[in-house]
This record gives sequence, structure tokens and C-alpha cells, in this order.
Amino acid sequence: MTEPDFWNNQDQAQKVSKEASELRSEVDAWEGVVKDVKDLRELAELEDKSLQEDIESKREALEKRFLKMEFATLFSGEYDKDPAIVAIHAGSGGTEAQDWTQMLTRMYMRFAEARGWRVTVLSESRAEDVGLKSITFRVEGRWAFGYMKSEAGVHRLVRISPFDAEKMRHTTFALVEVIPELDDVTEIEIDPKDLRIDTFLSGGKGGQSVNTTYSAVRIVHLPTKIAVSCQNERSQQQNKETAMKVLKSKLHQIQLKELEQKKSSLRGAYQSAEWGNQIRSYVLHPYKLVKDHRTNVETSDAEAVLEGDLELFMEAYLRYEIEQVDRFEESNRE
Repeated sequence: MTEPDFWNNQDQAQKVSKEASELRSEVDAWEGVVKDVKDLRELAELEDKSLQEDIESKREALEKRFLKMEFATLFSGEYDKDPAIVAIHAGSGGTEAQDWTQMLTRMYMRFAEARGWRVTVLSESRAEDVGLKSITFRVEGRWAFGYMKSEAGVHRLVRISPFDAEKMRHTTFALVEVIPELDDVTEIEIDPKDLRIDTFLSGGKGGQSVNTTYSAVRIVHLPTKIAVSCQNERSQQQNKETAMKVLKSKLHQIQLKELEQKKSSLRGAYQSAEWGNQIRSYVLHPYKLVKDHRTNVETSDAEAVLEGDLELFMEAYLRYEIEQVDRFEESNRE
């Protein structure tokens, strides 16, 4: 950051500055814990019985801080530090499913907002009446993919539908896809002949060039049928570059998934994010319960979860993932 030409590339400079700020905050937090541990030890060494209650209270508070900060040490994946590309697709169920997709979108945006992360909508398909048919957005922040990868899979909602005049209970689903955004996937080479590139009018809630220019871009990778759209950037070229980056990241994930499937017979517990493999249920009626089916972690505070309080599930999933890796490595040793 002290180099004379550091600010010549504004985007890169801002990225590095933000990372430096996050690292400083993390170091300061750990140094604060170390200082408080020393203070607590000195207090305990006084052997004053009148201080025992105060010492125990401080010890419990310090332990809670430590456990919360220890969470960051769970991020051991190769791409955990990268931005996350999140796509949410409504399942069958019409308006109910589209509303659930919008609820999930709001939940993740609240989660990101609480951490000071940046969320950029890349493309969305709004329903004619209520909700979203699908949406794709980028999440940028420290350990963004590390946090968000736990959300990949089918999410199930059970509630009394506000769109049902008879007030019947409905069950609906939405599929969440999460991949890391990779700056430069050198091993992925795409033949231009394998691509179909379409342009269309950019849509959205309003703003310059919205619905007036063909700046939005859709790229279809013909061999895999993967389609990626981007309409957020101001120019067609910027949208194309962003869409290509997302496409390369998706193709890279397919390669990793194929390698993972070769190991799946040994790991056993891993499931793909496909319909029928719901990872979490959100029950709002006749009782309130949010339960993760992979880790069996649950809470009755469904409102807090839908407001973005997801760390309970994310931490449990990361610990579960580490256990699965350890089990796999142990099987290999045997």
C-alpha cells in the first residue's frame, strides 16, 4: 500500500485496502483477548474471595468472545476467502415459491449487511405478481464464500400461505446455489464456438440505461447448457466480462464436483444440492422451528433466522465439514 503507484488501479487498491482493514480489526480483536486473559489471570492470582463472582463473570464473557472469534479458524477451504456468487431459484408452487425465494434473498442480504459486506445483484427474474422466480447476486466480504457455502441446497418452507384465502398450510421449496467467484481460472479454457451470447434490454428498479439499451448479456455454454446472465453493469462489455467470470467459476465447480464424486463412496455423508435433498426446513406453522438436516442443529427463533441470524447453522456446518474431511483422511490411512 506504500508503493507510489498503488492507487493507479482503483479497484485493486480498494480491494487491498479493505482486506488490510479487516486484517487489522482481526489482529486487534485477538490482541484484546490476550490482554484480557492476562488481566484476568492477575486478578485470579490475588486470591481474594470477594472477587470470585466478578472473576467468574469475566471468565464466561471472555470464553464467549473466544469461541466467537475461533469461528474464523474454521475457514480452511481453498476458496473460503473469495467472493461468493449466490443464485436462488423458486421451486414448483407458483406465487408461494416465488415469495419464498424473495424471503431467502432478504435473509441473505440482511446477513451480509450485518457484516458490512457488499451485495451486488447480477441478474433477477421478477414474478408477475409477487416475489422472484430467480435471482443471482455477488457477495463480497471477508470469508464470504466460507460463510455462504453452507447455504447451498434445497430450503423448505412450511407455513400458512398469505396467498391462500382458505388459510391452508403450504410446503414450498427453493434451491440455493453457491459458488466462489474466481478472478482467474487459468485451467478453464472455453472455446468461443461453444458459446451463444445474447443481448437484451437491461431491467431493474430504475436508473440510467435501464430498459433503454441492450446492455444486458446472457451467455449459454452449449456443451453443458449452463446459462449465465448479467445486467447490473453499465456497459454491455462489462456485463459480458462479469458473466464470463461467473461461467468459468461454474465450470470450475463442475470439475471439482466430479472429483468429489469419486470420493463420495468413502465420505458417504455428503449430498448434492438437488431437489429432494433439502438441507434445511423452516417451519412457521403449527409451531416454529428451523432445523438443518445435515447437522441436526435447530432453533425455535425462526424470525431471527429469517432476519439473517445464520451463524448458528454456518458454524455447525463448517465443523461438520471438517469432521467429514477428517473421516475421509482416516479412511485413506486405513
